[in-house]
Amino acid sequence: MASKSLAGKPRKVVPKIMAVIHADGCTGCEACIEVCPVECIYKVPGEDFASVQGWCDIDLDRCIGCKHCAQVCPWDAIDMVPTQDVALHVAFKGGPPEYVERHWDDLVDVAHRNAEVLVTGKK
Repeated sequence: MASKSLAGKPRKVVPKIMAVIHADGCTGCEACIEVCPVECIYKVPGEDFASVQGWCDIDLDRCIGCKHCAQVCPWDAIDMVPTQDVALHVAFKGGPPEYVERHWDDLVDVAHRNAEVLVTGKK
């Protein structure tokens, strides 16, 4: 996912909750990007997908579960979910099927890995 910001530092601890942006409800207003203290939210350009506007997504390896994004989202498109359940929520987050298919590893495998680290404490 080339549009991710690489400016933020990796987090030290996997949080108990993480943010999931539902692509079908996100308008790409970027309110969440402005308040994220760790710069883990990035814009997915809509022009890559026919007749779709841009939306925002989250780098799950950097989300710290602070809730700022969910609190400012004017469209209620962001849910804070238990880290163990993030993979399920990400799998059904919506958006263009081509995007989800192309980025499945980034979207779901990362969620599984974070849940495993939270449960076992091992990276």
